[in-house]
Amino acid sequence: MIYEMTYQLRVSNFSEGLNWYKSLLNKEPDLTPHEGFAEWELLPQCWLQVAEGAPSEGSGPLRLGVLSIEETRNRMINELNVDYFEIFTREDVPVKWATFTDPWGNRLGFFEYKKEDTFKTIIL
Repeated sequence: MIYEMTYQLRVSNFSEGLNWYKSLLNKEPDLTPHEGFAEWELLPQCWLQVAEGAPSEGSGPLRLGVLSIEETRNRMINELNVDYFEIFTREDVPVKWATFTDPWGNRLGFFEYKKEDTFKTIIL
């Protein structure tokens, strides 16, 4: 049985990476157990780890659910200098999604449910 998960991203400059991810996630890390390593609990028992090191080529994307993908994209562009990225949608898929990279080449993304009722059902 799986009861918890972690996803680790690596950044070549930890100080810059820490600040970038604090801004992305709008919060301080939940844990900083040692130098060059920070963790955020994104959801109960689901952790994002940022560690100093060489990024893994071709990994990801790690996609995070948001309420407004367009507003989130604008914030990423304005606050974190992320290049403009396209938002995709398909008639047979219940979400809109997008992928971008952090300054170290890690692939990240967002998704938004097309119907508000879908999000409410998942949260309740």
